[in-house]
Amino acid sequence: MPCYGPPLKFYSFRRNRKLESVRIAGALLTSAVAGFFPPAARAQQTHAADAPVVVQPGAPGKPSRTLPETTRATLPQPSQADVEFMQGMIMHHSQAVEMTALIPSHTENEKLRSLGGRISSSQSDEIKFMRRWLATRGAPLSMAMPEMPAKMSDMDKPADHSSHSMALMPGMLTSEQMDALRKAKGAEFDRLFLTGMIQHHNGALIMVKDLFDMPGAGQDAELFNFATDVDTGQRAEIRIMQSMLDKDQPERVKKPSEEK
Repeated sequence: MPCYGPPLKFYSFRRNRKLESVRIAGALLTSAVAGFFPPAARAQQTHAADAPVVVQPGAPGKPSRTLPETTRATLPQPSQADVEFMQGMIMHHSQAVEMTALIPSHTENEKLRSLGGRISSSQSDEIKFMRRWLATRGAPLSMAMPEMPAKMSDMDKPADHSSHSMALMPGMLTSEQMDALRKAKGAEFDRLFLTGMIQHHNGALIMVKDLFDMPGAGQDAELFNFATDVDTGQRAEIRIMQSMLDKDQPERVKKPSEEK
């Protein structure tokens, strides 16, 4: 029987010798190339390979340019209208969340409970986003309120700062409307909640429109996306609430002019 052991061992030995020769040749070549460049050039080359490169795209028809390593990205300065929109919308959303918090103890309407849960969740998340947006840009989280002259009859009453601030935002419920909502139960609560939240949402649409009508406002990418989402989302919720309201109300009596 032929023996295949020795040839295999010999082949393995020859292959190892070839690999070792390649390694030695590679090391010699690397050493020779390294010796060709001075140490300072080698260090600069290594540093350039490790350092991040910041490239600023050029304008149309213009070349891009490489910026220094010390370049740091900075957020554009928001307009005063942008800041006041976010501050005002935080206040606006906060009242909507306060309204939805009444639902569990004031109604058994499952559809209204589901809707209220969605409104509360989405607007609470948006409040967090708006606070982060303002904080990142070094802006106050709430707008400065004008000093209100006190009446003599109000001197002994506790201060109600919320009523003053709420009066500034379009669509927000008055203190009287909120009191009526807190006192209502069942079907009456459902009606007051839906009409109140539709009013509230319409106010938010006015705020978005006023922002985009202001020259130079709404240019920040994050704010633009947020404001357009508010507009789209609240329009959809208004349609849902109006449909719920129409189903719960008796059919409207037609006027003579509407009859054929």
